[in-house]
Amino acid sequence: MNKKYIIITIICLIISLISGIISNDIIVGGAILLTGLLCAYFASEGKRINYILGLINYLLMGYVSFKNNLYGIFFFYIFIFSPLQINGFITWNKNLNEEKNIKVREFTLKNSIIITLSCVIGSSLLGYLLTLIPNQRLAFMDASSNCINLCGIILMILRFKESWWLWLINNVIDLGIWIITFMNKGTGSTMMLLVSVGYLLINVYGVIKWNVEAKKGKIKNEK
Repeated sequence: MNKKYIIITIICLIISLISGIISNDIIVGGAILLTGLLCAYFASEGKRINYILGLINYLLMGYVSFKNNLYGIFFFYIFIFSPLQINGFITWNKNLNEEKNIKVREFTLKNSIIITLSCVIGSSLLGYLLTLIPNQRLAFMDASSNCINLCGIILMILRFKESWWLWLINNVIDLGIWIITFMNKGTGSTMMLLVSVGYLLINVYGVIKWNVEAKKGKIKNEK
């Protein structure tokens, strides 16, 4: 394994252990933070292992979301996002370059319009449906986070570099959800808040890396 990957893995492990001890949530919370950070990092590096880590991460986050009455997030994590990780691993395996990294594609104007409308309409409809569920909290933020995240995951599976921009938007919404949940002392909210911050930082790195390397021609672009 590349030395850089080993160092990053060790750093993420140490951060997760320390955060788990401080928040008194070292098992579930620590595992969520570790798999979340590594999943986002390896995705930014174009490595298929991110989907294995992502599957574990979504199952754990689905559990925590259920405990906090965030049923929209729970449903998406368990029944949609988790199966998509398996599909993503298979799809990426068929689209590797000579360096065993995935081949990147770019948006057209048509793609941008379709994704934007899908996120807006999907978030509005899902948000309304979630308000009908007893005890559901932050319905429209929950819905927006899931719809944008879903589009981001699909675009990542299809190898579009713009998926990172969607995830940055989702990160801001997600961060808001867990800040509010943390202030209300929700179950596992401390670790989920740390995960959101970690995702935000790594996704910024992902945006920069995929765009810079695409411009340099190190990663082949497909229209």
